[in-house]
Amino acid sequence: MAVASHRLLGFAFANADLLLEIASDGQIAFAIGASEALSGSQETALVGRAWRDFIDPRDRGMVQALLDGLCEGQRGGPLVVSLASNGKGERAAAMSTFRLPGNDGAVSCTFSRAAPSQSHSLHDRSGLESVTAALFETGKATGLELELALIEMAGLAAVRKALGPDAVTQLEQRLAGVLRAQSHGGGAAADLGGDRYALVRHAGESGEALAKRLVRLLAIDPAHGVEAAAKTLALKGDVSPAQLIRAIRYSLDGFIKDGLAADGPASLNEAVSRSVRRTLVEVGALGQAVADRSFRLVYQPVVDLKKSGALHHHEVLVRFGDNASPFPMIRMAEELDLIEPLDLAVVERTLDKLVADPALHLAANISGRSIISSSFVEAVRDMLASHPKAEGRLLFELTESAAIEDLALADRHLQALRAEGILICLDDFGAGAASLAYLQQLSLDIVKIDGRYIRELQHGGRESTFIRHLVSMCGELGVKTLAEMVETPQAEEAVRRAGVDYAQGWLYGAPSEQPTGPLSATAATSVRPGRRVGAVDSWG
Repeated sequence: MAVASHRLLGFAFANADLLLEIASDGQIAFAIGASEALSGSQETALVGRAWRDFIDPRDRGMVQALLDGLCEGQRGGPLVVSLASNGKGERAAAMSTFRLPGNDGAVSCTFSRAAPSQSHSLHDRSGLESVTAALFETGKATGLELELALIEMAGLAAVRKALGPDAVTQLEQRLAGVLRAQSHGGGAAADLGGDRYALVRHAGESGEALAKRLVRLLAIDPAHGVEAAAKTLALKGDVSPAQLIRAIRYSLDGFIKDGLAADGPASLNEAVSRSVRRTLVEVGALGQAVADRSFRLVYQPVVDLKKSGALHHHEVLVRFGDNASPFPMIRMAEELDLIEPLDLAVVERTLDKLVADPALHLAANISGRSIISSSFVEAVRDMLASHPKAEGRLLFELTESAAIEDLALADRHLQALRAEGILICLDDFGAGAASLAYLQQLSLDIVKIDGRYIRELQHGGRESTFIRHLVSMCGELGVKTLAEMVETPQAEEAVRRAGVDYAQGWLYGAPSEQPTGPLSATAATSVRPGRRVGAVDSWG
């Protein structure tokens, strides 16, 4: 064999275990590689056989569509295919193809070991949602750009009525193979009913080109008038898995109901926003409160211990209806993935308050789920631009009521917000297992120490040691500390001795309808009996 041929084979095998050449008559003309290990047959036994005998019957339609769709100089795949078992158990491989120009229509195919596919047919809607979520996460990790293609096949219903039962079965098998061959890995296509289909594939090709190829590969008599149309939705953006599922469901709902004629979302972020708006309508009181801004805000003072207890800022707390704890509603918002619109609504109301009173500095609570959303950051930036008088007087308290899934992404967003003049406070440090990781990996200005440590601080012991070391560590990092649930002069004295910078609690005032200055010690003592000792006025 010539040196050039050796090099070509070496290049082919760099990412494959077996190389086949399929002639234009469908016979295997050449085979080399780990054939027996991969398929159970020796190379010499493959040559002269039909390629269809090499492939599991369940995947032959998909492979046929892959081969039929190749033009000269075009690549195809990879698709995960099951190989004919020969009684030795299921074996699978990732199959890639290339139709070399000037090679008499032959197709070069490479096969690499792969895990067997979980499905050899079209998914239903639920299956497609699960596959899409998994591929989206894979794409984020690998840089793979994917898109959701929505496909309408007008005229298929009439064709089915005109054909006999056997011909209809053949048509359905051919259609499934064609759609699977266009999808990522051959396993991301679905039948949505009503001659509407969807698949996830590599991004880059227009929906019009996809539709034309589908009609060509189906090879239905033009007299039947079958037409295809397709629209694509790029699967990219900083969205959570829950947001992605909601966006996909929203897109599929609209497509199944109204087809491609409907005004569908143009981007994944738009689909997320539309799905949230729909959910706001569906979830009743909570959605109504967010949509109508019918919740109330109350304000609790935070004092600067290094400046003789002078007012530093107020924390903004949300209330729904009566004065009961908002925690159940907040948890519901997080579970229904409505926390981002709620957080944005609170930020909007907080900025309005800052503009109305130039002397105020306010801290709004923000969920860990919102902070990893790029749409949240952009919306906050837009609101800041429309509220220039509030510049430099807004703080965000990052709550641990929902774990932050991507700390690196969260930190990028926090840095972007700090660049806009927003201070960042980590709420309830010590209450969650992730607190130390948050302190280590996030750009913070203030750490709020969980109240359970403050209640015990005045008694000394382990809590005192913990807080002193925390204050020292934060000082080295350039981060201020804030003690919550300071309820007595003794507790205040203890946090002062520990070196804490700021304090908050009923000693300085309960949450009130309007921002007020901190109470005097005498006034604070007079209001304490009306409150359950140890209650936390925050989201958690």
